[in-house]
Amino acid sequence: MNRTTIGMVFAGLLTGAALGFIALKVPTPAMNTETQVTGKPAVGGPFSLFDQTGKRVTDKDFLGRYMLVFFGYTNCPDICPAGLQVMSAALDKLGDRARDVVPVFITLDPKEDTPERLATYLKSFHPRLVGLTGSESDTAAAAKAYRVFYQKVPDDKDPSHYSIDHSAIFYLMGKDGTLVAPIPHTNDVDQLALAIEKAIH
Repeated sequence: MNRTTIGMVFAGLLTGAALGFIALKVPTPAMNTETQVTGKPAVGGPFSLFDQTGKRVTDKDFLGRYMLVFFGYTNCPDICPAGLQVMSAALDKLGDRARDVVPVFITLDPKEDTPERLATYLKSFHPRLVGLTGSESDTAAAAKAYRVFYQKVPDDKDPSHYSIDHSAIFYLMGKDGTLVAPIPHTNDVDQLALAIEKAIH
């Protein structure tokens, strides 16, 4: 198993653990009953980045609409373009039923992925796709808020080059900015479209 594969497996385990629902039964002796305490992990939150036009964008700009968020980077060889293609095709399949869903791609490589580069890259995908980038610290804060694992992996043959290991998942966020559903990036177009439709209707 190569380094990238190990990273992805580890990331998947972390993401799965982070996104599991918590259900604890806490006995209350005084009342001689059981109290059910349930909850779900905090995924998502405030961010401040720049879109592909160079405009400053925050999480508040999306309130009142759903967000379908995917993290990656433009030099990603396979997972990122495949995920964006599936995302785009799923939204096309849903048509007007997904008019309130904003597809969002947040780069994990802000050094290379400038707004201009994102604008060029995203032309190959959905016309409504919003690309977001920013400083290293702003990117790290957004990734932390969404529980996204990522790390640079230097090229052994050329230290000036690198790839990025990262977790890959679609985050469907509600109109209030909270997590509605985590959706595996391995879903095909029909599966993703169905998952989105079920979650928003």
